[in-house]
Amino acid sequence: MDNEKTGINTSLNVLGEPLELCSCEPKTGWYRDGYCKTDPSDLGEHTVCCVITDSFLTYSKAQKNDLSTPIPEYGFPGLKQGDHWCLCAPRWKEAYEDGMAPSVRLEATEIGALKTIGLELLMQHAYKEVG
Repeated sequence: MDNEKTGINTSLNVLGEPLELCSCEPKTGWYRDGYCKTDPSDLGEHTVCCVITDSFLTYSKAQKNDLSTPIPEYGFPGLKQGDHWCLCAPRWKEAYEDGMAPSVRLEATEIGALKTIGLELLMQHAYKEVG
């Protein structure tokens, strides 16, 4: 949760450290503030910061969750390979079980994701920056 006086994000990531920003371009998160933080009203658990791949977008579209097509009336630009996006923890786990899970940015994945996905599994899919 945010500290209401300072506006500083005080949520923790799956490593027990302060939650890092996932993405502001495109703007992601349950609150559309760039963070994969959530609250009890977020039934989808948008807690996993993923690095999107073309293969995941194809898989997601086949699962009737089209993330690549823009929806301007909702301010959704559509995702493309390389975008960082807060994915629902159950959706990520389903993609994992089908062999299609995208990489995860552990530093930007909220600790609440651990209710659905084990830390070891997330660590096996940790995004490694090139360079």
